Amino acid sequence: MKRDHEKRVALYARVSTDGQTVENQLRELRAVAKSHPEWKIVSTFEDRGISGTKGRDKRPGFDAVWKSAIRKEVDLVAVWHLDRLGRTMRDGVNFLDDLQAKGIDLYVHKMAIDTTTPSGRLFYHVATAFAEWERALLVERVKAGLKRARAEGKTLGRPRVSADIEAKVIALRGKGEGMRKIARTLGIGNCTVQRIVNA
Repeated sequence: MKRDHEKRVALYARVSTDGQTVENQLRELRAVAKSHPEWKIVSTFEDRGISGTKGRDKRPGFDAVWKSAIRKEVDLVAVWHLDRLGRTMRDGVNFLDDLQAKGIDLYVHKMAIDTTTPSGRLFYHVATAFAEWERALLVERVKAGLKRARAEGKTLGRPRVSADIEAKVIALRGKGEGMRKIARTLGIGNCTVQRIVNA
C-alpha cells in the first residue's frame, strides 16, 4: 500500500544497439532514487538495441512504461536523458502530456528536469525543442556531406564482402544459424548478413 508522500517510481532505459548496455543508465537512476527518500522504485522498463526514432509500438519497454503510467501504477517516470524517450519534440511533449493528464511527473537525470515544479516543466519543453532542432541540424549536415561526396565521385556505403564470405553466410544460414551468430562468427556486420540472406 502506498504511504503518504511516497512516490512510486518507474525507471526507463534505452540503448540503440545490441552492443550497448542499459546498466549505466539504471545505476545512475538508482543512485538518484537513494537520495530521494520518498521515491520507491516499483518497476524498471528497458529497450535494448532499439532506436529512439521508432514509435511506441516498436519499443516494448517504452510501451510498457507508458501503459503503466496510464493505469496510474506509478507517480513518476525517471529516465537518464531526454533522448532516451525519443528523437523529436513531438515525441517528448506528447509523452509528458500523457503523463501530466494522469497526474504523473517526469524526471530527466542528466538534464536535471523535474516536472513536479513549474520551472522543471518549462525547462522540459525548452529542452525538447532544442533536441529536435539539434537533430534537424545533424540530418542537414549529413545530407550536405553525402551530396559533397557524390559530387566528388566518392563511392558511398560499406564495401561489399568477398564471394567467399557470402558463400559462408549462405552455408551457415542453411544450417539454421541465427543472423547475429553468423555475423559474430565471420566478423562482419548484422546488416551485411541480412543483405546477403535477403538478396
